[in-house]
Order: sequence, then structure tokens, then C-alpha cells
Amino acid sequence: MDLTLATNDVDGATIIAVGGEIDVYTAPKLRDKITELVSDGVYDIIVDMEAVEFLDSTGLGVLVGGLKKVRAHEGSLQLICTQDRLLKIFRITGLAKVFVIHDSADGALAAR
Repeated sequence: MDLTLATNDVDGATIIAVGGEIDVYTAPKLRDKITELVSDGVYDIIVDMEAVEFLDSTGLGVLVGGLKKVRAHEGSLQLICTQDRLLKIFRITGLAKVFVIHDSADGALAAR
């Protein structure tokens, strides 16, 4: 399965809607998108993972790397995720304490 990315600017934040699988083969596409946004001066990013079907350690690494990039500019990278199987990965790895995870775009935007 491939990875789809769609960006949308809402109230000064950029939402990246991710669909498909984030794995060793597709994660570089997400990393490049985050790097491109940061290079363009976008430091407030919300990654919508509602359509993500699979996430591996490479994908987690890309998200952590993206978080470091935006934090270097005093920005934020928040996640939208309600899928139990993905939330379990964040809890097991301890990344649920690193990322702010919301259940909706409205929640993520309101929390900024």
C-alpha cells in the first residue's frame, strides 16, 4: 500500500492528512513533506493519522524527527489519532508522553 499526503492550512497551522501505511518504504515521503514545510517557515504542524493503516518504527522515527525540527523553531507537532492499534504503539514506546495526541482536528486546533 502507498502513502497519501494532503496538506491543509487552518488558522495558522498546517494539517497533514496521512493515509495508508507509514513504513520503511513510505516514511521518507512523510519526512520530506515535514522537512519541506519547516523549510518554508511552517512550525505549527498537525499530523492527522485517522486514515493510517500501519505504522512501524521508521514511521515513529520520522514523527520524532519532525517534532525535533519544529521545536528547534519553538513550534509544535501534534497528532490526531483515535485508532486503538496506533495509540497502543505510542503508549508502548513511551511516545504518548512525547506527543500531544488529539481525537479531532478541532481539538488539536483549540489546544494551540
